[in-house]
Amino acid sequence: MIRFEHVDFSYGTSELMKDISFTINKGDFVAIVGANGAGKSTASKLCNGLLKPDKGDVFVKGMNTKTTKSSKLARFIGYLFQNPDRQICQTTIYNEIMFGLNYTIEDPSKRKAKCEAVLENFGFDGSKDPFNISRGERQRVALASILACEPEILILDEPTTGLDYRECMQIMDIIADLNQKGTTILMITHDMEIVQDFAKRVLVLTNGRLIGDGDCREIMTNRELLASTSVLPAQIPILSLMLGDDFQNVFSVEDMLERIEILIKKGGNN
Repeated sequence: MIRFEHVDFSYGTSELMKDISFTINKGDFVAIVGANGAGKSTASKLCNGLLKPDKGDVFVKGMNTKTTKSSKLARFIGYLFQNPDRQICQTTIYNEIMFGLNYTIEDPSKRKAKCEAVLENFGFDGSKDPFNISRGERQRVALASILACEPEILILDEPTTGLDYRECMQIMDIIADLNQKGTTILMITHDMEIVQDFAKRVLVLTNGRLIGDGDCREIMTNRELLASTSVLPAQIPILSLMLGDDFQNVFSVEDMLERIEILIKKGGNN
């Protein structure tokens, strides 16, 4: 679905990406992690053609972003901004969801039906002004407006920033369900708990270079790799590393409870 081939990108005299290569396949759920300035958001904008590589190539569904209009790429890629207020541009939720549908569905009756279905699925009152609802709800509106167009690839730039736990889980559960149904997800985030709970694969960037690419469990338990990017592992992996050999390969709360139970039984038998 997405392929980077030896990509360089600079802004002025700042080198933001250097010789980056990776492939994201259909149905992947990939998180990009790294410190501020590592090149995460640059990578996401190179994916949808908002930025063009200085050297190398980026391909989306076989199309080279250097020679393909971003409007054509937008038929396949949905992009959720970190701040929904930079994405929402209409004065009612109905019009916000209808905005993208106006460009993707020609038949007015089908557009209307699709919009109403999305409103019902998300539980929105279409007459409300999106700027008069909570930050979390605005993020859900922005996401709904993208999903209405049924993109094959969804790029998320810090999708849970500023949300409380309930709002965060509402957003991520929707995204996880989409991935289960085949949507390819690329997520940029600083939240390692979200990475651990939802991503299948992790790319690690530092100073514009790709220094890690692997299974989520493998990357999230590699303390030295994450430390080199000033990123801390999620709480359970870091706790398991602190507890020593008896807790090797403990990755989740469920893993931790299971390992403790095994050790208690082992101690009782001794």
